[in-house]
Amino acid sequence: MKPEVCFSSVLSSLKALHLQGYITFENNEFASRDFGNQIHSHPLAVVHPKSVTDISEILTHVWQMGPASELTVAARGHGHSLQGQAQARGGVIINMESLRQDQEMQVYYRGVQFPYVDVSAGELWINILHETLKYGLAPKSWTDYLHLTVGGTLSNAGISGQAFRHGPQISNVRQLEVVTGKGEVLICSQEQNADLFHAVLGGLGQFGIITRARISLERAPKMVKWIRVLYSDFSTFARDQERLISASKTFDYIEGLVIKNKTGLLNNWRTSFDPQDPVQASHFVSDGRTLYCLELTKNLYPEKFDTVNQEIEDLLSQLSYIPSTLFMSEVPYIDFLDRVHASELILRSKGLWDLPHPWLNLLVPKSKIQHFANEVFGNILSDTNNGPVLVYPIHKSKVDNRTSFVCPDEDIIYLVAFLSHANPSSNGTDSLQHVLTQNKRILDFCEVSHLGVKQYLPHYTTQEQWRTHFGPKWEVFVQRKSVYDPLAMLAPGQNIFQKSVSVS
Repeated sequence: MKPEVCFSSVLSSLKALHLQGYITFENNEFASRDFGNQIHSHPLAVVHPKSVTDISEILTHVWQMGPASELTVAARGHGHSLQGQAQARGGVIINMESLRQDQEMQVYYRGVQFPYVDVSAGELWINILHETLKYGLAPKSWTDYLHLTVGGTLSNAGISGQAFRHGPQISNVRQLEVVTGKGEVLICSQEQNADLFHAVLGGLGQFGIITRARISLERAPKMVKWIRVLYSDFSTFARDQERLISASKTFDYIEGLVIKNKTGLLNNWRTSFDPQDPVQASHFVSDGRTLYCLELTKNLYPEKFDTVNQEIEDLLSQLSYIPSTLFMSEVPYIDFLDRVHASELILRSKGLWDLPHPWLNLLVPKSKIQHFANEVFGNILSDTNNGPVLVYPIHKSKVDNRTSFVCPDEDIIYLVAFLSHANPSSNGTDSLQHVLTQNKRILDFCEVSHLGVKQYLPHYTTQEQWRTHFGPKWEVFVQRKSVYDPLAMLAPGQNIFQKSVSVS
């Protein structure tokens, strides 16, 4: 067939579909951008579904076109991908946020042993939090930023400071509704269609489009104690983190940050926190130093108001932080969980939110974290002024190995996240290139040193790199792909599989 004839027939066939929602073929620039702001692939069409039937219609249609068509399909949530993972050059984008407008959330807490919320996969986690708090409940596990869709985070993992206790978000799902690459709408769980259930959790969108999810809930506090302390020695900092995540009585949220060459650090904290020793804190100098911040919260419940301060004091007494750097605050639970949004509003007001974000997220085995820290935090990383650097441990046992999520094979693994933005430079240097070069140095060091590091929110350009990433899981991953998306038409922006196109 002539290419222009193929294109014309594809366009006509899409226009002829009868959907409850609608398809746009123009003004779709938003679907060729994402938070990373480095990859820009323009789609042929964007579907704004009103029901799961619309999504099934589209996928069935592309499936029935067979391998003669180059058409691919990607689900797009809130556009927070980093490397064009939710884009489809010349393909079809499913705008998942459109789906949530006609699908209500339902909170189930009466007559069930364990409460849960049933939500559209296009729903934002912040909206789920608002709704579930009306019932005194909330999801157990979060990401640091809540303005993300359920389907988006479940397709990756969803890791934050609660993961040491509850596991990532993919460990707190009761049931899913999924549309496969053949257009089939299937309900799946641990008991029903279990292979598909485990495949799509952490599956990077390769096996189907998640359309609904049942998320486990727990009792929510109204307030939390929010604590920050500093360390000057990484090994002490890491040892304390590992002690806290393994203790039976501990905090409810545990994360760490690397802070390098920050001026007036503790003075900046005073806008939100109270120092326990104001005089000593005022004398603390952060300039030119590499420091490690331990960030903690303790949930406050009415029946524990009398004892919680003593519990916190007992826990802190076991740690070896710099005494003058203890800062505390008491804030509403929702304010703590949605804390990044406050920073977002400030950045948006300055026109800095839409900068390129060349983030690098790594999972480092505990046995190699000291070696990693010595080289990366000590030598490669020059400062942390263009975005935070997170480092905190979680238990591998909290992750179901049957899911598609990949992490190092050790009991404790560290998430290390370099959350950089490429600032416009006043001196003419290329800030984006500087960060990309730094990221490459970090990855090269990990590879040469055989640290066994895995990328989180992974990005690779060749299938051989993906094969290495998945390791022993690769064969299962490929087999699942052949079952649930045999044409390899889903999530082309991940660059894992290429749609095989026959020549007519």
